[in-house]
This record gives sequence, C-alpha cells and structure tokens, in this order.
Amino acid sequence: MSGGIGFPYGFSRLGRTRVPDDETRVRELVEMLLFTRPGERVMRPELGTPLAGLVFEGMNDALAAALQTSIHAALQQWLGDLLEVREVRVESEDAALVVEVAYVPAYETRPRRVAFRRERP
Repeated sequence: MSGGIGFPYGFSRLGRTRVPDDETRVRELVEMLLFTRPGERVMRPELGTPLAGLVFEGMNDALAAALQTSIHAALQQWLGDLLEVREVRVESEDAALVVEVAYVPAYETRPRRVAFRRERP
C-alpha cells in the first residue's frame, strides 16, 4: 500500500513531501473520512460521514447508535479494500465527542484501534 501524500500535507526532514508509513496512512485516511461532511467533495458528494456536523450537538444513545452504523458503513464502502472494520464506538465525554474505530489492515492480521477526540466549544 505504500505511497500517498500524508495528511495534513507536510514536509520530511529532507524538505520533500511527507510520505507516511502504511499504518499512519490508514489512520490518516480514516480520520479524513470521518470528518468529511457528505456533499463536501465536489466529485464525490456521497463521501463522508455526518460526524463533523454533530460535534456541537448533544449526544444520546439513539444518535450514537445511528452514527456508529453510518460510520461503519462509510468505512466499509470507501476504505474496505484497505481495512476490515471490527467495531465503531461513538461516545460523548464531558465537552468532547470521541470516536473509536477497531480494524484490521488488509496488509496485516494484527488488529488496530484508533480514537479521535473533538472538543466542543
């Protein structure tokens, strides 16, 4: 899977475009997908999840369950060739929204778990 520009765009120590390792690249792709709003990408209006728009909303069990399902489906649709999604959890902690994704990269057998936390204003 090697290759691809890092997110966010940056430079290596040598002044060249940063190219992340496979594990970092998958994590970056998951983060980009989670926080891209549907309709934000001109040529791919269905790409994304509703998560970014809900950072400022109150969280309840029904909304968390709907988000988990929506996020799981988006990960399978857009990144299914790079990873197998095992679990998605969405929780509200204090003044933050926390999304945890458990997955197995297509190039390995060892499961990974990443969490993204967005503070509410």
